[in-house]
Amino acid sequence: MTATLNYIKDLNRETLDKANSTHYMKGARKGLSRELVEYISKEKNEPRWMLEHRLKSLEVFLKKPMPSFGPDLSGLDFDDIIYYAKPGEVTNAHSWDQVPEDIKRTFERLGIPEAERKYLAGAGAQYESKNVYHRLKEKWSKVNVIFEDMDTALQLYPELVQQYFMKCVTMHDHKFAALHGAVWSGGTFIYIPAGVNVNQPLQAYFRMNASSMGQFEHTLIIVEKGAQGNYIEGCSAAKYETPSIHAGLVEIFVKEDARFRYSSVENWSRNTYNLNTKRAIVEKNGVMEWIGGNMGSGCTMLYPCSVLRGEGSSADHLGIAFANTNQIQDTGAKVIHVAPNTTSKVVMKSLSKNGGKAVYRGLLNILKGAKGAKSQIKCDALILDDHSVSDTVPDMKIAENDVSIGHEASVGKISEEQLFYAMSRGLCEDEATALIVNGFIEPIVKAMPLEYAVEMNRLIELEMESAGAVG
Repeated sequence: MTATLNYIKDLNRETLDKANSTHYMKGARKGLSRELVEYISKEKNEPRWMLEHRLKSLEVFLKKPMPSFGPDLSGLDFDDIIYYAKPGEVTNAHSWDQVPEDIKRTFERLGIPEAERKYLAGAGAQYESKNVYHRLKEKWSKVNVIFEDMDTALQLYPELVQQYFMKCVTMHDHKFAALHGAVWSGGTFIYIPAGVNVNQPLQAYFRMNASSMGQFEHTLIIVEKGAQGNYIEGCSAAKYETPSIHAGLVEIFVKEDARFRYSSVENWSRNTYNLNTKRAIVEKNGVMEWIGGNMGSGCTMLYPCSVLRGEGSSADHLGIAFANTNQIQDTGAKVIHVAPNTTSKVVMKSLSKNGGKAVYRGLLNILKGAKGAKSQIKCDALILDDHSVSDTVPDMKIAENDVSIGHEASVGKISEEQLFYAMSRGLCEDEATALIVNGFIEPIVKAMPLEYAVEMNRLIELEMESAGAVG
């Protein structure tokens, strides 16, 4: 663990923004077409049903309008994006020694191999459109846990994938779900059998390296009756002047009496449009936990969703968003109470600085028949200067009377009194500000595994340091 924490201490913006050679991009085609979709499917040797799904998704994408809410997406030119690229002739290795040297060095700088050795049940790594590494520890494969990249899972478990693929989020949900359905590549497939408790986290890390790149990984997780699991995703991208897009999709199926925790730290570069979709369907007495940190990207639209379909099911949503210079972090949570006696809790924190804009956008929908539903929502914003912005856009739809709903929203700045108190204990102003910020985000960070909690704090320190703030 010491080596991993030392890596995080040494983490800097250059580590995250630096690109490797992109020699493999020679001849890569920009733009979206039927021919490209057919090429992707043929390249992956996919079954006929998947090709048909891709082509139908393309049709839907071309007809769907852009979102009518949220940040301005006019700077995103779909014709100037590379939708599929392989990082050379790499294989999906099961040993880090088999990963090409330049790619391996990238993930070593990000601490992935060390984290796997120390505390993970398994790890995966994706570079551009292709998985370059994937491994599950033997003790878990012996109890029939499946942890594969999505391309491999489609080959090995086609019927299981077909049963669940884009059934939680369909191609008709919105324009970027349809785009994902057409060009998805890579990602993670997890299946935890009934009654199995995977008490070590599984992890995947997604990296974009080339300019004008699009990454569309698909994460599909099935947690059977009485099972438990914990999954962590990390994301980053090299920095360029041209726009990139990330439109991944996460589908989680939590069965009766099952429990699952999904954590993510998304730290894309400033030139990235992060337009991700995440949703879980939770059955009777199931528990779904979302923990997320969003920073880095120039524009984010991300609202993890829990559909509480079974009686007694519950969901917790915890999240942090940091909006810095030229950034819009439009994030939040959606909870749909379908069944009786369901509960949800949403705690969201945002920081905005140097003219950044942070938006909490939430939906609470209690359907007819969801008697006894309970929900508590709390969103807090901390503005760190006089020219940054924070907005709250809640949407509540309540179709039952026998429910308990609470909603709190607060926005504030660091007061002179707080700074004075901290500085009277011997801290300089920058240290005092950092201490107050760390206390503000502490409820979210403490829910993460140790290494990720430390990394989250370090990433926020980097954001605070940029443009001459806290060091």
